[in-house]
Amino acid sequence: MLLSLIPLLAVMETAAAQETGNLVLVAGRTCKQVSNCEEAVELWCGGYRRADADSDGIPCENVCRSVDQVNEIRQSIGC
Repeated sequence: MLLSLIPLLAVMETAAAQETGNLVLVAGRTCKQVSNCEEAVELWCGGYRRADADSDGIPCENVCRSVDQVNEIRQSIGC
């Protein structure tokens, strides 16, 4: 019985996060949780579009500093 509730709890958690404006990711990571630009680019390439909220081509500006840096990483990881 308890195991059957796990998917329901995940749906409830996602719904609650949507109501509060928080994005829930499968990996559960946000820009605040990455420690370097490569992780940020991987997050962005993986679909986390809020990583580049101002659409300047630089995701997670807390760790990425330039478009050149981001493009170099994108090229090296195939994104």
